[in-house]
Amino acid sequence: MELMSHASTFLLPHPTNGPSLTYALILLNQRLPRFTPLLWENAQLRLCADGGANRLYDEMPELLSHEDPSDIRNRYRPDAIKGDMDSVRPEVREFYSNLGTKIVDESYDQDTTDLHKCVAYIHDSTPNLEKSNLCILIAGALGGRFDHEVGNINVLCRFSNIQMVLLSDDCLIQLLPKTHRHEIHIQSSVEGPHCGLVPMGTPSASTTTTGLQWDLTDMEMRFGGLISTSNIVREEKITVQSDSDLLWTINIKSLK
Repeated sequence: MELMSHASTFLLPHPTNGPSLTYALILLNQRLPRFTPLLWENAQLRLCADGGANRLYDEMPELLSHEDPSDIRNRYRPDAIKGDMDSVRPEVREFYSNLGTKIVDESYDQDTTDLHKCVAYIHDSTPNLEKSNLCILIAGALGGRFDHEVGNINVLCRFSNIQMVLLSDDCLIQLLPKTHRHEIHIQSSVEGPHCGLVPMGTPSASTTTTGLQWDLTDMEMRFGGLISTSNIVREEKITVQSDSDLLWTINIKSLK
């Protein structure tokens, strides 16, 4: 079984180790995490999902309060705004359009979420990029309405061939597909120690881990039974192998 490596080096100012990845960033219509400027700098492609453009316009100057708001808004220009356009304010849409941002109106499609639309756009916009080297960072993915959170997690499952990370101020979530063995390289300066593993789609008849306070050995996990919550990382490298897709979550520390 092929090995997949994971590392939250995108939370570091100067990443020096971990998988060699190309990052794309999607901003959703929830309050921007305090480390959004860092995610922006580490990304090569940046999108706003509909009302995420309002968040960028309103909140990025707050996160960089020592700089002039006009300069911030002109410098942090997304490559595209995509969605059904029911949330982005007309003046915000016009502002970024005048800066050269591509506006992709898919109001005709009400069967997929704005996040789904943005992930599909990134997938189609990077045909020459090996998808195993692409990681999509999704800011503002947690908090707010629960159905939105579930929809965001569903996008992880629908695009399970692409590494994606859901991010909030407090934690991250990513999918560990059952098709791979997984190594998670812990960035202890910015994440942990609390973590969890949750089976997705189907129960797990057998999950095995190393590097945790309470490791699992051929453990069965299912809703209505055992799931691994409030676990603790004990090693710099965590290994996970399972016969079902799992969600990995770990807390994010207060970044300086």
